[in-house]
Amino acid sequence: MRRQLVIVGAGPRGTGLLERIAANAPELYAGSGLDIHLVDPYPPGGGRIWRQAQSPLLWMNSHAEDVTMFTDETVTMAGPVREGPTLHEWAGLDGTAFADRQLQGRYLRWVYERARAELPPEITVRHHPRRALRVSGPREGRQRVWLEGRAHPLLADLVILALGHLDAELDEEQAELAAYAQEHGLVHLPPDFTADSDLSPLAPGEAVLVRGFGLAFVDLMVLLTEGRGGRYEGGTYLPSGREPVLYVGSRRGVPYHSKIGYGWTGERPPLPRFLGPAEIERLAARPGRVDFRREVWPLVAKELGFAHYHRLFTAHAERTALPWADFEERYAAADDPAGLRALVAAAVPDPADRLDLAALDHPLDGARYASHEAFQDGLRAYIEADLNRRHDPSHSADLGVFLGLLSVYGQLVRLGDTGPRWHGFFSYLASGPPGPRLRQMLALSRAGLLRFLGADMTVTAANGVFRAASPTVPGFAVEARALVEARLPEPTVGRGRDSLLRELHAEGAAESPEGLLRTDPADGRILDGVGRPHPRRFALGPSTDARTPGAFTRPRTGGAAFRQNDATARAVLAFLTTPLVKELAR
Repeated sequence: MRRQLVIVGAGPRGTGLLERIAANAPELYAGSGLDIHLVDPYPPGGGRIWRQAQSPLLWMNSHAEDVTMFTDETVTMAGPVREGPTLHEWAGLDGTAFADRQLQGRYLRWVYERARAELPPEITVRHHPRRALRVSGPREGRQRVWLEGRAHPLLADLVILALGHLDAELDEEQAELAAYAQEHGLVHLPPDFTADSDLSPLAPGEAVLVRGFGLAFVDLMVLLTEGRGGRYEGGTYLPSGREPVLYVGSRRGVPYHSKIGYGWTGERPPLPRFLGPAEIERLAARPGRVDFRREVWPLVAKELGFAHYHRLFTAHAERTALPWADFEERYAAADDPAGLRALVAAAVPDPADRLDLAALDHPLDGARYASHEAFQDGLRAYIEADLNRRHDPSHSADLGVFLGLLSVYGQLVRLGDTGPRWHGFFSYLASGPPGPRLRQMLALSRAGLLRFLGADMTVTAANGVFRAASPTVPGFAVEARALVEARLPEPTVGRGRDSLLRELHAEGAAESPEGLLRTDPADGRILDGVGRPHPRRFALGPSTDARTPGAFTRPRTGGAAFRQNDATARAVLAFLTTPLVKELAR
């Protein structure tokens, strides 16, 4: 009898798993045959988010040279390295270009087909274009994966959930606003993958409140402007007349920081330095839940500071007042914030060269503007300053911080669920939009089609309308009949609309304090309420407590997702190599 493996999710994570299975099978798989079933209603390779059937106006969020699906020698893993082209090498693009998502979908399809071709002849792959509804079966026996529209389940020796972003039920506040909208004939668009949202109810010329200033907002902005026939000429936007007027705000009140627009040269910071495997092991070994703010954040801040100042001192020494060796020794010894601030003030004369994570994270804290128009001028100046800095290599300490962020994330995935603060901070600082998108924001603002509301945005519903305000502009508020929640749904088990995750949770799969599926950091096995790994069920991706910083890995950065994929693939192959007769005799 042939072995059966079911992978639910055929997007980048499922494709990456297939690549690692192909790479490790010659060493580890000694079975008589293996059938791999990929379950996903969307095409293999791109899956839902990166499918080719979406608007060509939507871009990737990374330079083409920073996107790869292939391992290199910087990845710490037991399996073999199988190098392959980055997106820009495969597509023949300029490495600094931002490819559209259709092209990325074609790249992912090619990676999928290559992985299939590299499987040993006794391993087959079949795609089932359906949704998986639930998984059943005993811990020590074959699993059953029930599919939408199919009477009989797939039988599986092992199941891997490689799910991407999933739809979620509204939280309490969103549900109240949605109910109010339905009662009063308003428009409320919930958190969603923007390419899947029906934007037709947002009428030309009408005011639309938008809550969220990250990447989902960027997609919304594009689809409601260029997507409706407008175009840019230089720094000017020429409207089609079909655009609504977007009033956008968020907790920070500013867009994510621009992607850095230059490459790395010279010495890299030796990372990790203050947050490495030893620190993670110590934190993981202590009893009780780790307090991120008290126990982890100080290590994160010191690591990011080290990456920043290493670059400043080694690449821009003329702007420092101490030799690097002296600064490094004193920096390492500093164990209180006041002492560290004093050291930096003495060693780095220009405040613009000092790393202030609090100011970066909350740039509008305490800022107050006399009028809405004054704030428009102020935020345009902020965006222009951010663009200039992030494209100026004389500020390459910022790129040092970026590398520090990648290093920190690679360590923190070993720790499990660290809460929403870290993931949000990383995305805001390291995973912002391409520079051209921010320039488009400026053009739309000047054209009057994009209006900034400010930080700590509040939304209320009364008198038949939605009303938005922010303390950034005291006394100002705007009313509208449409509200868009411009962010992806939270990937929590409890609020997910996906019946597969809900059923797993109901059966006893453990949930982290932040609502994510708990998994074994060693190989991705799903944990139960007492911490036991399920012998036949694995999970990887954003719905787990080992989520990684994005769908794709930057080459030569160690790739936490690659490490996870390899560990899971090897555990799966080792299990499936056990003779079936021997297993059934247990």
